[in-house]
Parts: sequence; C-alpha cells; structure tokens
Amino acid sequence: MSEITVTEHEIRPYFDMEGFMTLSQESRLGGATLERLCKLWEEWMPQLKVCEIKTAKISYLAVWLPESVEQQVDAAWEKSPSDGWQDNNLAQYMCMAAVQEVLPQVEDAGCAPAPRPTEALREALSGLGLEYREDAPTLNRRFALVTHYPFKGGYAVACGMAQLADLVETFRFSEEDIAYLASLDAPAGGPLFDPAFLEYLRDLRLSVDIDAVPEGTIVFPHEPLVRVTGPIMQCQLIETALLNMVNFQTLIATKAARVCRAAKGRPVAEFGLRRAQGLGGVWASRAAVVGGCASTSNVLAGKLFDIPVSGTHAHSWVMSFDDELTAFREYARIFPNNCILLVDTYDVEQGIRNAITVGLEMRERGERLAGIRIDSGDLSWLSKMARRMLDEAGLTDCGIVLSNDLDEYTIQSMLEEGADVMSFGVGTKLASAYDQPTLGGVYKLAAVRVGEDAPWTARLKISESAAKLTTPGVLDVRRYYQSDGRIAGDMVFDVNETPDAREVIVDPMDDLRQKNLSGLRFETLLRPLARVGKVVLAPEERSAMAARARACVGLETLDETQLRMLNPHTYPVGLELGLNERRRALVAELRHIL
Repeated sequence: MSEITVTEHEIRPYFDMEGFMTLSQESRLGGATLERLCKLWEEWMPQLKVCEIKTAKISYLAVWLPESVEQQVDAAWEKSPSDGWQDNNLAQYMCMAAVQEVLPQVEDAGCAPAPRPTEALREALSGLGLEYREDAPTLNRRFALVTHYPFKGGYAVACGMAQLADLVETFRFSEEDIAYLASLDAPAGGPLFDPAFLEYLRDLRLSVDIDAVPEGTIVFPHEPLVRVTGPIMQCQLIETALLNMVNFQTLIATKAARVCRAAKGRPVAEFGLRRAQGLGGVWASRAAVVGGCASTSNVLAGKLFDIPVSGTHAHSWVMSFDDELTAFREYARIFPNNCILLVDTYDVEQGIRNAITVGLEMRERGERLAGIRIDSGDLSWLSKMARRMLDEAGLTDCGIVLSNDLDEYTIQSMLEEGADVMSFGVGTKLASAYDQPTLGGVYKLAAVRVGEDAPWTARLKISESAAKLTTPGVLDVRRYYQSDGRIAGDMVFDVNETPDAREVIVDPMDDLRQKNLSGLRFETLLRPLARVGKVVLAPEERSAMAARARACVGLETLDETQLRMLNPHTYPVGLELGLNERRRALVAELRHIL
C-alpha cells in the first residue's frame, strides 16, 4: 500500500453570480430563480468536501458533493429541464469555486487540469468514494473534481525581463498595423477606431519607466516582479505582452530549477523544442538555462542568446543505415570529439554492445566514446546494466545519459534507486510546463496621479477572495538576510511612504501572521529596466548565463526546508505594517463600512 495522507479543508466559496452566469451561458438572472439558486447554494455548502491528498510523490486536491446532491439535481431535471440545467451548473460551479479558492491560478488557466490517474491516486480516491470510471480516466461522480497542486514548490525563478527589454526597444505600430486597425468595423457599424486615435498610435513611442527584479532572482508569491510607471494608455498597451513574457519564462525557469536540483549536480540538457508551444520554445530554451540547465538542444536559442548547445543523434539516424553498428561507426567518424550514441533504437542491450565495439575502436584511434544515451524503458534498471557492461569492457570513462519524459520526480526517484547517470536530457515536461500550464501572475493598477508633480493616489481591486485582493501603492520589495547569508523574509512596501521603524511584515492572506525583521541587513529588489522608454539595463543584466549564476546563488540562500520538492516550508513574505493598515482602510472605504 502506498503512503497516502488525506487532510480535509474547510472551504466556503463565495457565490459569484457573474461567474455562474458565464458557466451557464445565462444573459440574465434574477427574481425567483436567483432566490432558489442562492437557497440551494446555502443548502449544499455544508455538504461540500475539500481534501488535500498526499501520495509518496505528488499532492492533489479533491473537491466533491455527495451523491444526494446528484439525486436532487436528477429530480429537478424530471420536474423542469430548465431548473435541472441551472441546478446542475450550480453544483459544478460550487466545486470549481472551491478549487479556485485554494488554487487561484486555476481561474486564469480556465479549468482545473485533471491529473493522470496513477495507482496511488486511484487508491486514495477510492478510499473517499471517488473511484474512476472503468471506461475512461474520469471520476464516476458528476460533481467532483481532482487536480494536482502546481509544482508543489515554494519559490520561483524570475525570468522574461530580457525579452521585456527587447519589447521596449522595438515597440512601434507599423503602417501595416495601422491599416489593419483601420479596417476593423464596430459591431454597430462604422469604423471601430477613431482616425485621430490611429494617428496617435502611428507616432507612439514608449515613455514608460520600468523597474523589475533581475532575471534569475528567487521570488515568492504576493510580491511584485515588475513595476511600470507612465501614461495609462501605454501601460495598458504593453500589459498582455509583459504578462506573457514574464509569466511563461518564469514558469519554465522555475521548473528547470526544480529539475536541476533533483539531478544533484549532474548536468541537465533542455530537449523540449519539439513539444513546446511554437516560437515560444526559443524563449523556453533560454529560460531553462536561466533556471539551471547546462545546455539546450535548440541551436537557434544558442545563437540568439549565447547559451551552450548540446545533443545527440536521432533514432532516424540509426534507422537510415542497414544496421546499427554501421550507423554508430559513421557517427563516431563524424563526431570523434563529441560522440554520444543513442542505444535504444532496436534493443538496448545489443545497442550497448555495438556502442562498446565502437568505443573500443575509438580508443585504438586515440579517441574516446563520451557516452551512451538511453531514451526508453526502465531507465534506472537499464542504466545499471549499461554501467556494468561498459565497465566490464574497460570503458569506465564512458558516461550514461538518460532521457524520456523525465521531470524532477522521476529523476529524484531514479537517483534514489542508485541509477548511474552522467547527465539528463529533459524535454516535454520542462519546455511545456507539463504539470502547470500557467504561472498566474497578474498586472494591476496600484496608484494614479494627474501629473508628474501631483501626489500618488492608491488604487485597489476588491474581491471576495483574499487571494485576489490587490495591494495599493507604488510598490517595491525589501529582502532581509540572516547573519549567515540566508534570506529571512521579504517586505512589500510603498516607495512613497516611510516604512514603519519596527520593520514588521504582515501576511497578506492572514494579518494575524506577522514577523519582525528589524535589525537585519536588507536590499531592495526592483532595479531600473527602462527610463522614459529607453532601456537602461547593462549588457550583463541581459545575459542568460549571468541570470543562471544569479539563480544558483539565490537558491543557496534558501533553507533546505524551503527547497523541498513537496510541501516546502513557506518563506515569509508580507506587507509593510503601514501598507497593510492603509490597504485595510481603503477596503473599508470602498465597501462603505467606515
């Protein structure tokens, strides 16, 4: 039996009528219908179950309503199809709302991604009465969801700022852009955009100031990574591009850091372009190196970003020859100084024997077989067999490279089993952010002013969910350090307000959780990236390899408990004491509860 723990959570999601109407494709909702649905929501809420399931490797979130609710919905269908439709959607929405309460990033992703039904997960769900259907990998209950916790980690590696700098330098509306916008029609007829606005865009040049954490900085939830100051129109025009760059690349860099940490110092090569999302794969390769990968198989990324490249031959190379041994010999002839042979095209054991034959021939020529690569099968077991065969043949200096759907968990497991590995190649699950498709970073208005000499006025977006309540002000982050160099906590503060002398931070999700950081050394994280639309980053600040070194140093400042793959100790990030009080006061003012 697998090691499984189940922890129940008390989650009581808010009934967001707008969200429910979107799910139900309703244009209006009110009167007796709304009253009935609100009554059902209150009736079902005490029956809602929310559980965290921890298996040996992965944690999951399960949310469900009991069978009695399903029976109630079926009865409503029989009486009135319209009522049944609404009740069914309400039950589904309650489950999704509970997931979003625990994992706010799910809302941005659009759904809760269903995990692969492993045996451990099946076992855990069965114990809760949530078994999978026999004919499909879906739960046998209508009003039930299961998803995995994203990455299960406690930190992220900031990335994407180099591309953001490129955006600032090249931001223009071409004549083709203007012509396209001019061709768009409004739904009610006539042109969508005023000609004067298009003329404005034709001559537009960015004049924004941008501050950002340097690439490779270790960052945490609830703190700003980028601050944009400038005319509201310009700030809005770059929003989507900025979020795409920073969210995606930070996501990939973080995954890479986790994978490389699992490899325990062994080099990891990024192999993911074939499974990446289009041209984003080029930037994914760079982000993977920022996160710690030693190289990439993406030669274009190597050229564009000056990062190391590496790779081996394909299975098709072997298959294009009449036999495997001839293919290996030819490859060794062409690449005598970088020869790694892929041995699993036909039969791994025979492939290793053929590689040994070539390796011995290379030794006679004063050359060396650098390694063999195994890309299928039980990699842990096969690596041990390969090591034994290579050593018996005297090729003790020939390394073993493993690849094939690897991630941090499979790498960690194989090394714990004693797999003999020189390096890893990680592709799909790295470049596609396989287990977390989005980071969930947001771009929010936090302060406004009517002129350069006018004071700033704080702005705040209110939500029924504490996770979505924004922080007002012109924000920055102080990072505090212990005397031994480890980081002690991060303070989010308003640059236009003097921080409280007590240097206390308040957890934005629970203001009863506070931490005193007074007397500790600190640095400010946001650094100038652009001033008045001109990039001010030094060349070394745009270097992927410099960012990689920064990430490696930053990870060493974390405690081991904060670096755990699963359920890490939470690093303290909080609002400066005065900022927290100002936020509370602004919420009260906007809700008219003063």
